[in-house]
Amino acid sequence: MYATKYETSILKNGIRVVSEHIPYVKSVAVGIWVGAGSRFESEKYSGISHFLEHLFFKGTEKRSAKDIAESLDSVGGQLNAFTTKEYTCYYAKVLDEHLELALDVLSDMFFNSKFSEKDILKEREVIIEEIKMYEDTPDEIIHDIFSQTIWEGHPLGRPVLGTEEIISTFTRDDFLQFIRSHYVPDNIVISLAGKIEHNKIIEVLDKLFGDATKGAVERYPFPPHNHFQIQNIYRDVGQVQICLGSPGLPQDHPQIYPLYILNSVLGGGLSSRLVQEVREERGLAYSVYSYHSAFSDAGLFTFYAGTRPDNYEQVIQLILKEAFDIANEGITEKELLKTKEQLKGNLYLGLESVGSRMTRIGRSLLSLNRLITPEEVVSNIDLVTLKEVKELAHNIFNREKFTIATIGPIKTVKNKEYFLME
Repeated sequence: MYATKYETSILKNGIRVVSEHIPYVKSVAVGIWVGAGSRFESEKYSGISHFLEHLFFKGTEKRSAKDIAESLDSVGGQLNAFTTKEYTCYYAKVLDEHLELALDVLSDMFFNSKFSEKDILKEREVIIEEIKMYEDTPDEIIHDIFSQTIWEGHPLGRPVLGTEEIISTFTRDDFLQFIRSHYVPDNIVISLAGKIEHNKIIEVLDKLFGDATKGAVERYPFPPHNHFQIQNIYRDVGQVQICLGSPGLPQDHPQIYPLYILNSVLGGGLSSRLVQEVREERGLAYSVYSYHSAFSDAGLFTFYAGTRPDNYEQVIQLILKEAFDIANEGITEKELLKTKEQLKGNLYLGLESVGSRMTRIGRSLLSLNRLITPEEVVSNIDLVTLKEVKELAHNIFNREKFTIATIGPIKTVKNKEYFLME
C-alpha cells in the first residue's frame, strides 16, 4: 500500500473535518455528513430527512436546479446525496483542480437553498413516485417490512422514505425547523479523501462553512424494543420474499468483528453456507444471503431469500438450520481462515476508491467520534477466534428471538413456533 495521511481539524464554529491525503491519485471525494436520518424523526415527520435531501438540489439564490446539476457535470465530476436511518450525506467527486468548485456548490446548497413552495410541491410528487416504485419491488420492500415487524413502533423500524400520507403534510416551515434543530455544527462532519492539502482546505472550509450558526441538536434516541413475531403481507405475485432474523450488535460493540466473520460464513458470498445449500445444492432460490445492520445502540442480523410459494417453508427451515448449526457446532478452522482473507481482501479492494475512503472516515468520525484505520480493522479481524464466533452465534441465534416477515401469495400463515420447533 502507498502511504496515506489522516488529519483532523475543527472549524471555528465546531464542524469537524477529517481528510486522507492520497498522493498517487488525481481525484478528490468530499462528503458533508449530517447526523440527521429517519431515526431522529418523530412519527409526525417520518420521511422529512429524505425529503429535505431532495430539496437541497432544487436551487439556491444564485444557482438554479439545472445550474447545480451542470456545475460538476461540466468538469467531469459527480454530485449526489443519500439518506439513511442515522445520517444524511451530500457528496461530490472531482479532479483535484476542481475541489474548490465542488465545495462552493455544496456550501451554496447548504446555506442558500430556497425551499420554494413550488419546489416542495413538485418534489413531493417525485418522492411519492419513488415510494410507489419501491412498494412495487417486493424484494426491496421486504427489508423494510422486516424491520417494521421486529422494531414495531420505533423510528428505526420506519422506512427512510416515509409514507405518502405523512410527507404530503410537510410545510416549508417544517423543513426550516428541521434544519435549525439538526443541521448544526456539532452534528456535522466534512470528510475528504484524495489529492489534497489539509491546511489549505481548512482555510477554504472555514470561509465556506465556518459561519454556520451553532445550535443544540434535537435528538431523543432510545434503543428499540424487539417484537419477536411472524407477519405475512399477501400479494398475488410469483415469489415469496422472505426476511427473518434476530437482534444483532451496535456498531461499536466489542464483538462486531466476530459478527463480520459469522455473517460472511453464513450468507456473505457465493461460497457461503446458505448459497451453497439453498441455491447450489437444492436449487430453491436464485437470491439468498445474510447481512448485519449496525446502528448506534442496536443491530439487526437478517437472512433474505426469494422463492416459489411451495418452497418457502423449506427455505425458512434450511436457513434456520444453518444458523443453529453454527450456534451449536461453530465454524471450521478452514472457514475462519478463508473468511478472514475474504474480509481483508474486500477491505483493501474498497480502498482503491477515493469515494469509499471518504465514506469510511466520514461515517466513522460522525458515528463513533473517532477514526478506525484499515490497519485497526485488519488487526481485529486477525484476532477473531473460533470460540468467539461460536459464542456469538449461540447468543444471537436464540429460538425465542427470531422474527419472520414475508410478502407473497400465502393465504394461510404458519405460526412462528412451526418453523422454530426443535
